[in-house]
Order: sequence, then structure tokens, then C-alpha cells
Amino acid sequence: MTTDPLRAAGAVVWRGDPSAPEVAVVHRPRYADWTFPKGKLDLGEHPIAAALREVREETGLTVVLGRALPSVHYPSHGGTKRVDYWAARVVAEDAFVPGEEVDELRWLPLDEARSLLSYTWDTVLPDAVLAGPLDTVPLVLVRHGTAGSRHEWQGDDALRPLDPGGVAQAATVATVLPAYRPRVLLSSPSRRCVQTLEPYGVDGVRLEPLLSEEHQDPVRTPDLVARLREPAVVCSHGKVLPDVIRALSGEEVHLAKGQFAVLHRAGDRVAAVETYPT
Repeated sequence: MTTDPLRAAGAVVWRGDPSAPEVAVVHRPRYADWTFPKGKLDLGEHPIAAALREVREETGLTVVLGRALPSVHYPSHGGTKRVDYWAARVVAEDAFVPGEEVDELRWLPLDEARSLLSYTWDTVLPDAVLAGPLDTVPLVLVRHGTAGSRHEWQGDDALRPLDPGGVAQAATVATVLPAYRPRVLLSSPSRRCVQTLEPYGVDGVRLEPLLSEEHQDPVRTPDLVARLREPAVVCSHGKVLPDVIRALSGEEVHLAKGQFAVLHRAGDRVAAVETYPT
């Protein structure tokens, strides 16, 4: 009989020159160890939201997440713990306040951090940090949440709303987007797409007909998204997003309802493509 691993999330937080960054390493007095900021997921919490929260709680740092790093697995309480990690760039630093969980924070070059880490499974992370670009711009592509049956809906399909499951997915999306600090929110005019972004902040959502099923264009729609140079989130449909992702990254990605992809852009290229459930 196998059991699901315990889940935790954290980040390798960096600052300074992306080619030679300093990273934050924390000391936990309870375990007398040195590690990267991390912690267990709360019940129902998305790993991305948990990583953001744990970094803030343990270090006082506000970060934006970059590329996903390899997940770490190790024995814990008779089972296995899985810790999902991301590279994370500091965007604001409050004064570090020692506490019961973390009593010291050190900023170190990667080689020194690797030498200080207490566990061998963590030592793969410094190399993973430099395996790709650090200074990237996130583009979050969200497929709208579940919205009942198209065939059972009576009326204009563009007005079909999210169902209860879709509302829950939209709430999860709202907890994830702060990790990417999007400055542009773009949506298909369809009600279910707008509602998927609504919990995060509908006032700033710009409606774009080229993202709709009715008006998508195989050339103009991907070009519209490609021109977004700031951190951005785009909400659209299952018939639209695969063409956009393929045009930008060359990868074939098909999202289930409520899922999202994060494209990490370095200049004119996409350095990494990640997909996540809600």
C-alpha cells in the first residue's frame, strides 16, 4: 500500500546580479539545520501560494516566483515528504525578525550556500538555479474554470457563468497570481473567463475579443499575447490557448478547465513552460 507524500513548498530566494546571485539560507533552531525557506501546505492550499507565504513568514521577504526548480523528496515521519521549489527574486525586504521557527538568515553566494546546507537533497538546488535564466518575465495563461454544460445552457454561450467548481477554481487562481505580480490582466469577453479572474481583481481586467472562441485568429491572437512585455495574466478558452502556447514556446500544451500555464520569458524566448492544476 502506498500513500501520497506529505507536501511542502519553498523557494531559493535570490538577489543581486543574476549571473552571480546571493541566496537566502535560514537556520531552524528546532532542527539545528540550515535550509532554504520552506514549509508544509495548509489544507487546500496551492503549492505556489504556500511557497509565497512560507518565504514571507520565515524571512520577511516579498518575492516574485521565477522558474520551478526540481522537487526534493526525503523520508519524513515514516513516509515521504515532497517539497516543491521555485527560484524567487526579492522585490521588497523587511527587516528580518528572528523567531521560534527561524532564528537566523544569511545571504550567501551559491557555492557558500551549498556548503552550509544541512541536507544532501537540498544541494542540487544551487546548480538548478543557474541551469536557466533567473531574470525572467512571467506570462500566466489560464483556461477558464468549469462552467457547466455548453449543451444544457440556454442562451448566448458567451454569457454562460462558472459553476460552483469553477468558482472554487477562480478562488485558487486568485491565491496564485500574487506570486507573479501581473501588471496586465487580459481576458476573453466571455463571462466565464472574466469570472475566473474576478476574485483577483476584475477592475483591472481588459477584455480582448481576439481571445474569444468566436474571434480568435491563428496569427493575430498569438501575436497579441507575444507583445505583452510586462508580467501578465491572460484568461481564455481551451480552443484558443494551445495555439498561443505553441506559437510562443513551440510546446504542445492542452489545459483542462481551471488549469494554468506559466511561461517564463527571457528576452524574446521562452525559457520554461510550467503547467499547474487548481
